[in-house]
Amino acid sequence: MDDSEFNALAEQVLARIDAALEACDADLDFELAPGGVLEIEFADRSKIIVNRHGVAKEIWVAARAGGFHFRWDGTAWRDTRDNAELMEKLSMLASQQAGETIVLR
Repeated sequence: MDDSEFNALAEQVLARIDAALEACDADLDFELAPGGVLEIEFADRSKIIVNRHGVAKEIWVAARAGGFHFRWDGTAWRDTRDNAELMEKLSMLASQQAGETIVLR
């Protein structure tokens, strides 16, 4: 994958996460900053940071549970360790930090 394809895919998934957060009813704040960094802040002031890493061509997620790297497999962003899909893993991580079920689609 070249840089322009990665950047387009990364922009799409960050916009998708932003829209999913907007649609959920959880007690959280979030901001998608220029440059592709999404910060999600929970009621307890903990955060999840989602950003693109152009050199590795991955989406990186930093959460209380640890750091996660997601690589495009041609159809979805997959965790490089357990092959989990990005939105499913992000839903799980957000649910853990929020103390309530959060489903991001």
